[in-house]
Amino acid sequence: MPARHAAAAALLATLLLVGCAGRTDDAPAGGEGPLTTSVPVAQTPVGRQCLVGLTATDALFSMLPDRYPGPGCSNVNTVQVSSLAADDGTVAVGNIGPLTCEVSTVFAGWIRYGADRAARSVLGSPLRSVETMGSYSCRNVAGTNRRSAHSTASAVDIGAFVLQDGRRITVLAGWSGGTPAEQEFLRTVQRSACRRFATVLSPEYNAAHRDHLHLEGVAGSGSSFCR
Repeated sequence: MPARHAAAAALLATLLLVGCAGRTDDAPAGGEGPLTTSVPVAQTPVGRQCLVGLTATDALFSMLPDRYPGPGCSNVNTVQVSSLAADDGTVAVGNIGPLTCEVSTVFAGWIRYGADRAARSVLGSPLRSVETMGSYSCRNVAGTNRRSAHSTASAVDIGAFVLQDGRRITVLAGWSGGTPAEQEFLRTVQRSACRRFATVLSPEYNAAHRDHLHLEGVAGSGSSFCR
């Protein structure tokens, strides 16, 4: 059995054991404050299976406790990713916070098969790291009363890509002002993201996204939007 699949099976066995541990309410007796689980446990069989799948991608991550920090905001079945696998080596992930296992798994596939391969093909160098502008944030969509996907750790914003040869391609500078190859690279990774995520917002969407790609949800799980 390949090592990564053996590790995934071991993780599943562990999760099946700890998954039976009930949730602990860490809020004060008066009911104020966030709710947090006592241990990082996937609460459902689907959640546990997702963690096995994420492990099989060779991603390096830590499981996080379920939390409910505020009204309409949650971290449920989230992980903290630190690096993701490429065809040859790994890609470090910077400045990322909690992200759901499901979206993290899609993110892992996009980095390997979309971003890293595009970097090799278009720019002639593999990726060394990807710089995010965060994931979880308990807030509304700007200008609305509707909670952002960031409030459930279901979205991540990408600000820049760093290549193994030292080049740093930012969305802000590269989308319209970069070299033709840099612009092609950014549009290639955006198109690749649109096939994987439910919502992808780029500088083409509005000025608020001039410096990042917003990647949200999982394609095929409902309505989709790409711009």
